[in-house]
Amino acid sequence: MTSTPKYKRVLLKLSGEALMGDLDYGLDPGTVERICEDVKTVHEMGIQTSLVIGAGNIFRGVAGAAAGIERTTADYMGMLATVINALAVQSMLESIGIQTRVLSAIPMSTVCESYIRRRAVRHMEKGRVVIFAAGTGNPFFTTDTAAALRAAEMGCEALIKGTQVDGVYDSDPKTNPDAKRYKQLSYQEVLSNNLRVMDTSAVALSRENNIPILVFSIHNSGDFAKVVCGEGTFTEVS
Repeated sequence: MTSTPKYKRVLLKLSGEALMGDLDYGLDPGTVERICEDVKTVHEMGIQTSLVIGAGNIFRGVAGAAAGIERTTADYMGMLATVINALAVQSMLESIGIQTRVLSAIPMSTVCESYIRRRAVRHMEKGRVVIFAAGTGNPFFTTDTAAALRAAEMGCEALIKGTQVDGVYDSDPKTNPDAKRYKQLSYQEVLSNNLRVMDTSAVALSRENNIPILVFSIHNSGDFAKVVCGEGTFTEVS
């Protein structure tokens, strides 16, 4: 790829569902490998790359709460599930030659490093991919908010969200064939129109720190690299 990257440091937010492939739950090795190859491509363009991964493929906090598990406990269970995903992605990235570190907001020194901001920045400066696990370490915050928080702490120039569709639409494109895709939106439009890009606290945090949110489809191989060059199909919230 001859295109020039627009950003020097980015954070990629993935949902847990993105790792499932066609499975009903869990991890699909082929899908995880394809996503990791995309991350490798971007990393090899000289872009400092970090990731935040959700846990929808393993555990849903809301479903847990509905099943009679108290919300705080359910949220902690979800945070632990993100560590499982982070370790899986780390293992796959290292198998294709990319040095990777998992930093968890909940200390668990046996399996990964604890999150320290300066250490995370140093890893990225040394050319390692950093995966932030366990959300913010607090219940009642989603991994979207964790992604916005880490992007701000790391001084990332863009928060890139890989989703099931290739941008932000005015209605669900899977049920409405006439759904309109936005090329560009303001933070305020997202908040006032209740467009489900990310939750409101994540959008507000990105706005306060002037970090653009780029939404693209994680299912198309090579699109992550196109997005960081300002090409391909995506929606920019800024």
